[in-house]
Amino acid sequence: MRIRLLQALALLATGLLAGAFGYGAANLVPTFNAVPLDMRLSFHAELMKMNGITMQAAMAVSALSSLTLATLTRGRARLIAGTAGLLTLASFLITRLGNVPINGRIKEWALTSAPADHAEILRRWELFNNLRTLTALAAFVLLIILALRRPSAPSSV
Repeated sequence: MRIRLLQALALLATGLLAGAFGYGAANLVPTFNAVPLDMRLSFHAELMKMNGITMQAAMAVSALSSLTLATLTRGRARLIAGTAGLLTLASFLITRLGNVPINGRIKEWALTSAPADHAEILRRWELFNNLRTLTALAAFVLLIILALRRPSAPSSV
């Protein structure tokens, strides 16, 4: 029962993470690109204030629950849960090392002005965003596969 609850938590947290990143990639980024730059920068800076806590919490719960699930299971289930946890950890690292530094620059630009090479920097942010979305989605798919697997029959002695 404990494993099933942990599996449900991992699935929920990772689904929320993949959904949030997916919504951003499918809806927010195209909207960012459709509005004037000053509007994008202001909205992006404000959005990052809101996302900071919720997205970090989703990434932490997703990674910790998946990796804990991996430690409590065996065989293929361990491999699937561990890979999902590592993919979520990759989403965190991509965010922390790729998106967050650019978000800091965007905050500055919103208050001042964007540099001449802003388009390239924003493209890099979108690349990191796509990568973290794909890693979160892959983790979610793996946890769905794990949840749909038939439980192993107890071994007979």
